[in-house]
Amino acid sequence: MGKIFRYECRRLLWNKFLGGLLLVLLFYGWQVLSRVTILGVSHTAPFSPWSFGDFLCRMVPLLWIGNLFLLTFFTSGKARRAAVLTDAAPMEPRRYTLARCGAALTGTVLLALAVLAEAAVFYGWYFGWHGWGELLLPALVTLVPPLAFALGSGWLLGRVRPWLVYVWMPLPFALALLPLPEALELWNGSFFTQYPLTLGTLDPAFSLPVAVLLVQCALLTAGIVLLALPRRRRHVE
Repeated sequence: MGKIFRYECRRLLWNKFLGGLLLVLLFYGWQVLSRVTILGVSHTAPFSPWSFGDFLCRMVPLLWIGNLFLLTFFTSGKARRAAVLTDAAPMEPRRYTLARCGAALTGTVLLALAVLAEAAVFYGWYFGWHGWGELLLPALVTLVPPLAFALGSGWLLGRVRPWLVYVWMPLPFALALLPLPEALELWNGSFFTQYPLTLGTLDPAFSLPVAVLLVQCALLTAGIVLLALPRRRRHVE
């Protein structure tokens, strides 16, 4: 399975599309950092967990789309026709699935790390600030659950109908237009700008309501479960 994983990673990561997506992601990220994050949000410092979390929330929709686009390499009609042959091979089909999911996950992690590295360069350049330990929790809470859910739900939808992956891509943008309850405010980007104002102090310590934490844990769990769902073995006619 290691050879299959390396092959799928090379096929995915050396694609011109990924390079273009990375450039768009970094360009947009720098615009957010230099025009919004640099001012701080909700009376907090630009390098506070709240301002950093707001930056990541603004990046999640593009990371979500990038994640789903990576999946289209494995859920497209062409890939599904090729799956008929791999399913007929002696190797267990689940290994092919794991290798492809692993390649898509690798691509998603690289995109997320590029965003984090850009923020690190920005903070170091403008403020000489490198205290990344306190930003680890907002990064994990903001990025991991939605991207895991995107991977799991996109993989499932792509196996049902390839075009459903494209329909699923605008979801974060649609949610950003809706007035969501506090537990879901990470999805419309308002949590990091509104919740600190309710804590009654300037630049408060980072904390999460239980409801928000439960929702993020549910998203992470759902993404893992959807990825683990067994795939029906195809038969060659």
